[in-house]
Amino acid sequence: MKNQGFSKSERIKRKNDFEKVYSFGTTVYSSDKKLKATYFFDKTNERGLIKAAFAVHKRAGKAVWRNRVKRLLRESFRLNKNLLYQALNLDQGNLLIVFSPNNFNERTEKTIHLKDIMPSFIELVGRIKVV
Repeated sequence: MKNQGFSKSERIKRKNDFEKVYSFGTTVYSSDKKLKATYFFDKTNERGLIKAAFAVHKRAGKAVWRNRVKRLLRESFRLNKNLLYQALNLDQGNLLIVFSPNNFNERTEKTIHLKDIMPSFIELVGRIKVV
């Protein structure tokens, strides 16, 4: 169960990494358009890690709601990151991913639970392809 954590080495923290993802990355959406993921395969670093970040736009809702969404996205990633490691060959670099809600906000979804996000998240993870 130790591999189900979300350590500091698995987080995108540097501004440079965020700029790579948003400038050169590919965006995929879940079929219900609830979630989106922007990802970039970084070949300059050969550690074979998946690094993730979670972003919620300020217009999505109040801080409590935004923090809950980020917490639920982190939990979804933590529980399902083994699907990414199994599906992708990361021998030549790192995969940088930024997950964010796309088509829902506090006005449309007053309360949100893990069961609301998990199916979209699993489908979204399945759509990520490394070339």
